[in-house]
Order: sequence, then C-alpha cells, then structure tokens
Amino acid sequence: MAHPDEPQRPLTAPSAESPPPRSGTRAALALFALALLACLAVYLVLSVPGSWFPSATTQAIGARGLSLTLGAGVPDGDAIAITAVDGSGVARLTANTNFRSAEYPIVAWNGFGFPQNADVRFLWRSDYAPNKVNVAPVTVTAGGLAPLVMASNPEWIGRILGIALEVRGTLPQPARVTGVAIKPGGAWGQLTDRAREWLAFERWSGTSINTITGGAEVQELPLPTLLVIAAVIALGVWALFARRARRFAALPAVAALLFLAAWALLDAQWTANLARQVSQTRDQYGGKDWRERHLAAEDGALFAFVERVRAKLPARPTRVFVVADAAYFRGRAAYHLYPHNVYFDPFRNALPPPSALHAGDYVLVYHRRGLQYNADEKKMRFESGSPISAEAVLVEPGAVLLKVL
Repeated sequence: MAHPDEPQRPLTAPSAESPPPRSGTRAALALFALALLACLAVYLVLSVPGSWFPSATTQAIGARGLSLTLGAGVPDGDAIAITAVDGSGVARLTANTNFRSAEYPIVAWNGFGFPQNADVRFLWRSDYAPNKVNVAPVTVTAGGLAPLVMASNPEWIGRILGIALEVRGTLPQPARVTGVAIKPGGAWGQLTDRAREWLAFERWSGTSINTITGGAEVQELPLPTLLVIAAVIALGVWALFARRARRFAALPAVAALLFLAAWALLDAQWTANLARQVSQTRDQYGGKDWRERHLAAEDGALFAFVERVRAKLPARPTRVFVVADAAYFRGRAAYHLYPHNVYFDPFRNALPPPSALHAGDYVLVYHRRGLQYNADEKKMRFESGSPISAEAVLVEPGAVLLKVL
C-alpha cells in the first residue's frame, strides 16, 4: 500500500510501438544476411550454365600465350597493348587451344581501355567444322570485356582448336588485353568469380577523382546492386512482421540500420582497395626523383624517347608536329615537349598538311603506321601524301624524329 503523502503515479500499459532495440537490431541484421544468401541462390539458379558441380578446371591463357596476327601492338607489362588496326581496319589476337566445348561454357577475355562503341568479336574454330570461323559479339562495359556464355550457341560444339579476339574500327587510345580464361562454370566457380570481381584491385586512373567502380571494371553482379536488393527485401520482410506485432514505428530506424550495414560493406571494400593503392604507389614512386618518377609512370617509354628528342632540339622553342595512331600518345608527347610550340590533333589521327610544314620544323612520329622515309634521298611521305624533304635526326624502333629541310 502506498503512503498517503506519496504522490500517485498513473498506471499505463507499456507501449507496443517501442520494441526492444537490441532484438530489433539483431532481427534486421539477420534478415539482411538471409536476404543476401537468398539473392545469391537465385542468381546461381539463373546464371549457372551446365552442371552445378563440373569436374573440369579453368584454363587460363596469359598475354604471353597470345599472338597479335593483325594490327599493331606492343607488350605492356602483363598485357598486350593494341595500338592500331591494320589497313583493313582489324586487329586480332589469337591463341591455340584444344578443349571440349561441352566442358567449358564460359569464355572471359580480360582487357581494359576499349571504347564503349568498339566492335569487338570472339572467333573460334572447332574440329566439327575445322575450316569454318565462328563469330560471336563481345560486349564492352566500362572499357572492359564482358564474359561470354557459349552454352546456348549452336556453333560451340566439338573440340575448340583455336580462339581469337578481334577489334574492328579505330582505336582512340591503346586497348590492353591481359589474357583469356576458359571456364567450366558451376556454382562454386560462379561464386568465386563474383567474389574475385568484387575484391579486384581497382587502380587509380584519370577518372578516379569522380567515380570508382568498386572492384573489377566489368562485373556480372555488381556488389552495390546485390546489397541494395538484399536491404530492400530485408526491410520489406521486417515491415510485414513489425506490422503484425504493432512495432511499425521503428521502421525508419531499421531502414537506416540496413542502409548503414550495406554502406559499411562497400566502405570496407573501398578501404582495402585504397590500402593496396597506397602500397603500390609507394613501391612505384617512393624514393625517386622527378625524372625517375616519370620513367616509372605508365608512359615511361614515351617519356624516355621524348627526353632523347629534346636533346636533339634547339634550346629555343621551335615548332614540333606530333603524330601517333593513339590519341593518348599524341597528348602525352606534346605535354612532355612543352615549352616547344607543339602541334597535334587531340581528337583525330590526322597528319599535318604538307603546306603547313616549313624548313626548320620537326615531326615526331611515335607508333604511327604509314610513314615512309628514304634516307638516301632524305624524303618522307605519309600515306596518300606528297614527299617532303626531311632529315632523320633520331631513329628508334617504332619512333622517329624528322627535321623538315
């Protein structure tokens, strides 16, 4: 019994709209985890070609196992840089193979730097029709090449005796191919491929200040998409149970919690990638002076050539015309040549008209097809152009500096 002088407290029932925060948090996170597993299960059902548990293993062919049979290109670390197509507008990389098509329904070319509108094709021959070259289009996504699922292609039959990657049309900048993987698929293979895409190292590039992909440039199942779908499903299921239990008022807090959980997973991936980038940048540039850093950069070979070119040029600024098949090389060469008066076309693989060249001008040619030079007559000529008197000042494989006479 209460004391007569003690103030009376109103008797109220506990609110059913305020669930215990810890139990609500645990339930929301558990639903999020279950939704992720359910999404992955649905993805496997829809995407696994052939057997879920194949006995074959992935066959990988690196850049050294590829041959550039058409077009122009140079080795670039662990890749082949395709710098230009041939006179018919084609560049082609080939590889010898010998495997059963039924055991390998997935072909994944690994490359980057392809224009979004590039005409890229996958070619192959089989023992079923050895004289026939079969063709399938390759989708370019974010500069990379999407994997091909060949299981439903009627020409993917017998033993595959040779494969090729073909690029048609112009290349505004070099496109690089690091290799090709022929995969048996399967549930575990699909999951490991997706995890490898999510955790792939994304190097800094010219667009990193604005956007990042978050892993490999080409992803069959982007991690942000998976997390958003799982969070929405988890929130919807939680809302159904909360409505029956009259705990719907906690919905905004649960939505915020699921958003933060998805954000934390993406942020962990970004932080790990940043740590790898810092380590690589330190290894690439740490302890080097400005010249050594230029030589260690992606255009190090071009910088070294331009450095030798500058030693041949007059001390005072002079006119230099830069020509190259790739816009990247034209722009970078011009940058390294400043403060000379550099002329180049940043958009088109164009040549300076003969009327624009005067005695004393220099022409720098770097990885550019179509140049003809007669050392005896001291004449240079580009395709479909008239000869111009010039002297070769510096000649190196794939590069030359000419002085107009």
